[in-house]
Amino acid sequence: MQLQYVQKGRIKIAQELEQFITQEVLPKSQVSADELWTKFADSLPELMSVNQNLLQKRAQLQTQIDEYCRTRQSINMQEYKSFLTEIGYLQAAPSDLKITTQNVDPEIATMAGPQLVVPINNARFALNAANARWGSLYDALYGSDIIQQTASSNTQGYDATRGQKVIDYVRNWLDVIAPLSAGKHAQSKKYAISNGALLVTLSDDRVVELAAPEQFVGFQGPIEQPSCILIKHNSIHAEIQFDPQSVIGQQDSASIKDVFLESALSTIMDCEDSVAAVDAQDKTLVYKNWLGLIKGDLSATITSGSKQITRSLNPDREYTSVTGETFSLSGRSLMFIRNVGHLMSTDAILFDDQPIYEGIMDALVTSLVSKHDLLGNGKFKNSHAGSIYIVKPKMHGPEEVAYADLLFSTMERVLDLPIHTLKIGLMDEERRTSLNLQACIQAAKERVVFINTGFLDRTGDEIHTSMQLGAFASKATIKTRPWLNAYEQSNVVIGLNSGLSGKAQIGKGMWPIPDNMADMMQAKIAHVQSGANTAWVPSPTAATLHALHYHQANVFDIRANLATDVDGLLEKMLDVPLLQDEQLTPEQIQRELDNNVQGILGYVVRWVNQGIGCSKVPDINNVGLMEDRATLRISSQHIANWLLHKVITTEQVESAMLTMAKLVDQQNASDPHYVPMTPNIDDSIAFRAAYELIFKGKEQPSGYTEPLLHHKRAEVKKMAR
Repeated sequence: MQLQYVQKGRIKIAQELEQFITQEVLPKSQVSADELWTKFADSLPELMSVNQNLLQKRAQLQTQIDEYCRTRQSINMQEYKSFLTEIGYLQAAPSDLKITTQNVDPEIATMAGPQLVVPINNARFALNAANARWGSLYDALYGSDIIQQTASSNTQGYDATRGQKVIDYVRNWLDVIAPLSAGKHAQSKKYAISNGALLVTLSDDRVVELAAPEQFVGFQGPIEQPSCILIKHNSIHAEIQFDPQSVIGQQDSASIKDVFLESALSTIMDCEDSVAAVDAQDKTLVYKNWLGLIKGDLSATITSGSKQITRSLNPDREYTSVTGETFSLSGRSLMFIRNVGHLMSTDAILFDDQPIYEGIMDALVTSLVSKHDLLGNGKFKNSHAGSIYIVKPKMHGPEEVAYADLLFSTMERVLDLPIHTLKIGLMDEERRTSLNLQACIQAAKERVVFINTGFLDRTGDEIHTSMQLGAFASKATIKTRPWLNAYEQSNVVIGLNSGLSGKAQIGKGMWPIPDNMADMMQAKIAHVQSGANTAWVPSPTAATLHALHYHQANVFDIRANLATDVDGLLEKMLDVPLLQDEQLTPEQIQRELDNNVQGILGYVVRWVNQGIGCSKVPDINNVGLMEDRATLRISSQHIANWLLHKVITTEQVESAMLTMAKLVDQQNASDPHYVPMTPNIDDSIAFRAAYELIFKGKEQPSGYTEPLLHHKRAEVKKMAR
């Protein structure tokens, strides 16, 4: 079906999108339709031209690097740096840079805690993430692998033995979160408030206070028998909840029924890598859900057994202070909105009958929606500081960040917003950005509120950039090479040297295995110890558990003792992780190929056939991994590189694809909406998409998967009409 458009001067807007903006977004926005489309049209010639030129420069630089790499089997570091500088890929770092960002909410600037990233086109996921600001530690432990299974764990109903293990585990953590002046929380049998102090009666009848009495900041219920005690530690909160009548409260010596932790301080509502949005219909849903979150009226109804449950945004949490005043804490994560990058175009809006860049449309519509928060038109407030937080991904170097700054300044004029209302989160996931991070920060120094590393995309770009140099190491070995630690360390050090501490987030990447929380608890403390004040987690449960790490260590204290010397880091990041002397047996090569192919097919088949951009996808060993498009980029680029350098053959890849397609079909057999790829792979659009991602991977711009995926998904949607 051909798109129907509404004409607005030189602009044509897809009818569904135009109706949504006119009827649902513009009312009470203090922007008229005529003003909006006139100003937007006036801004497009410059924005479109700059965007196009930047993409052309990406291609030109890649052509020059390809030619350089083709003529060399190894790299002389000084010569390589000179070459990259000469072509404008590597730029001089600015001196004495300090960001000047203002009006930043404490969740970003002065607090440290977990961060969720969720596809905004899934209302249920988005609501769960926004509501993950607070989470039950008891539930997170009881339902995860942190507490070992007991003999009765598989019985129906509450397992008291497992419950006691949870209680014991949490008591030990209370000694970290709220240490006592003497004794341990495991000995407690009563918590009471007297003269503004929290008093804890121990099993030997001693009455003790908190080691730091000021940690007790509030309570709920009557002061004589509070239902909740609020503790503040490392600038984040924990609730000790009481109910002697509840099943757990009856089991507990002090009638504690649960401990709730302030968990996901912020959430990125994603329009990009975790979303399959390929047309005006899809984008309108994305924008509708964002409006519902901003206005506070988004809901989702789910069926659980015979019951229907409606989810909506949580209200604020109300307390009485130590001195008797009432106060509240937010019941919801602070929300960022992640726009798409600079690459893709969309026919949802045409300018002079040509598609505009999707990133320009995202900047316009998501900012217009967000303006309702600033005007107080929503049920709740997102930003109390009066800012709109936009994560901007997949930018290559300082010029592209400067263009994002121009784009945001333009949207502020179009929407009549104060200058620098639109804040920017910089995804440090492209090689040219990593190598020039300080200059990238400088290019938006009045807007930056976030920098973040991402191993998968960063590795995908590493492979694509140096594709012609030689065969890359196996993916596991790539992680062990010096470049990766240098990249992660450089991100933090440059962020601190650029004045981000106390003004912005420095973030780390995702824990990808949502069912493996025990290992996450062992590994992810490293993100806190690195000096990052946020890190991505795959679920609300993981957010609650990862919150413990921010009680275990104070990020801002750690930063005070971190070395901030960048000497040698650039050279390590330029050390391309090639196969070199790594000797792989035929069996190891086949295993690597099978893993890559299975990961691509397992994700692509859901993306293309069902429009699912983020889900728990079983790997080749049936371990569920939280996947988005970044998985495709690294895996397809890795196979393309090995094909180019004859580590593997076309026949090997095709054979692996057929074998893995059968496996993926088996893994999804219980999904009633799943469309199998086999036995008729020639008729499977999803299989063809995966095939092209691999065999056309070398030619894809920066190794990105979006152009092929969008085309194939649109093909499936067209056939379904």
